[in-house]
Amino acid sequence: MTSSSAPRPVIITGMSGGGLSSAANVFEDKGYFVSENLPPQLGLELMDMAMAADSPVEKLAVVTDVRARIFRGSLIDFIQQSRERGYNPFILFLEARDEVLIKRFDSVRRTHPLQGDNPLHIGIARERAELARVRETADVIIDTSNLSIHDLRRAIEASVSDLGSENQHVTLESFGFKHGSPRDADLIFDVRFLPNPYWIEELREFRGVDKPVSDYVLSRPGADEFIDGVVDLLSSMMGGYKHEGKDFVTVGIGCTGGHHRSVAVSEEIGRRLRARGEVDVAVMHRDLKRH
Repeated sequence: MTSSSAPRPVIITGMSGGGLSSAANVFEDKGYFVSENLPPQLGLELMDMAMAADSPVEKLAVVTDVRARIFRGSLIDFIQQSRERGYNPFILFLEARDEVLIKRFDSVRRTHPLQGDNPLHIGIARERAELARVRETADVIIDTSNLSIHDLRRAIEASVSDLGSENQHVTLESFGFKHGSPRDADLIFDVRFLPNPYWIEELREFRGVDKPVSDYVLSRPGADEFIDGVVDLLSSMMGGYKHEGKDFVTVGIGCTGGHHRSVAVSEEIGRRLRARGEVDVAVMHRDLKRH
């Protein structure tokens, strides 16, 4: 990796059952050399080899989780040591709500790696505690509770599409409050103060990505001022985030169902942020196809 614009090495980690294998498949499809279930020390050695000037590997992703605890070193040591060596890894942390993890483990009849002779929820609680520090270091946290495999792919691609860029990255995620707030958002804004197009019969079946709904939402009193305010706020905050080493920021924009107002507003905020040229922007719609 001799180019300064080469993508950062990726460390994929998080909760067992959170979607780590699915994430690995996404990165493999995007041309990454992916190594799964490596102990931390071997992960560091692999990163040394991959980052060497004569390495044939251009893009590297390492998947490691709590099962590596039986080996020397730890996940947090791996992350810190790779940063000390100047590799600046991108940390992707995947998680899900407890009840979702329990359902996933039950469906495949697997035992949690930290469960032992205890109920499944005890193993999940232990893992959350062990990974707390790792989660705090993550560049992007994705809650996969409500995501299908295809949704997860879109979420990952939206979050990591610009790993070779030196710009900070903002992901705008529309959602519906009735489906729960995104736990992976750094900031959340509520646009339920705007009139709901759902109650207008000719607009109900359209979505916020459709021009009739977008025109309606963005023309409501207060919409333009709100959007300008959010754009200005984000612009003013990014310098502070940069100083704190945070290059990836996820912003949730919520309405009732995640179909109309939040979608239209997210798209417009994204358009105005891109026009300023200060950050890389991705827009995703979590609940656009949900009922």
